[in-house]
Amino acid sequence: MHCPSLFREERMEILHGLISAHPLATLVTSGSGGLMANLIPFSLHEGGDYGILRAHLARGNKQLDELREGAETLVVFQGPECYVTPSWYPSKAAHGKVVPTWNFVMVQVRGKARVIADAGWILAQLEQLTGNLEREREHSWKVSDAPEDFTEAQLKGIVGIEIPIRAIEGKWKISQNRLLADRQGIIDGLRAEGGCPAMVALMAHE
Repeated sequence: MHCPSLFREERMEILHGLISAHPLATLVTSGSGGLMANLIPFSLHEGGDYGILRAHLARGNKQLDELREGAETLVVFQGPECYVTPSWYPSKAAHGKVVPTWNFVMVQVRGKARVIADAGWILAQLEQLTGNLEREREHSWKVSDAPEDFTEAQLKGIVGIEIPIRAIEGKWKISQNRLLADRQGIIDGLRAEGGCPAMVALMAHE
C-alpha cells in the first residue's frame, strides 16, 4: 500500500482497535484461480506477534479452494472516510491552490489462512463474533437463542478460516499535511453538513 510516513500508523492498539470496531473486511487472495475478493466479518484474537484473525465462509465459496492451496491473503479493514471539498479550506481564499481529496483510515493485514472444518471451532468463532457485535445492544442476541437443530444445520454450510497475522499496516490520512486552519475548516465543514462524526472525532483528537 502507498503510505507516506506522515500518514503511517504503527501503534498496535490503534490498529487492533480499528479491526475490532470495523470487522467487515475485504478478503483478497491470489491463487491459481487469479485474484478473488469477498467481504467477510472477522474476529480478532491474541496470538503471535500481531494477533490472529478468524472468520467463516460459506462452504460453496470458491475462495476456499484458493485458501486450501495456500494462497497469499490480504485482508483490508476500512474505517471512517469522507470526501473533503476545497471549499472548506481558508487557504482557498488566500491563494486558490487547493484540490479535493478524501480522508480515510484503513488497516491491511497479510498472512496465510488455515481452513478449519471442525464444527466446535466454527461455533466458538460465531459466538465470539456475534458477542462482539451484540454486546452494546439492550437485548443482545446469542447463538444459543436459536434452536439447536437449526444451528447444527447452519454449521454444516460454513467453513472456518484462521489467519495468523504476518504483517500489518495502518494508514491514517486525516489531513495531517494541511495547515491547522485548513484542518479546522474541514472539521467545521463536516460538522455543519452533519457528515461523518467519526472522522470529526479522529481529526479533532489528532
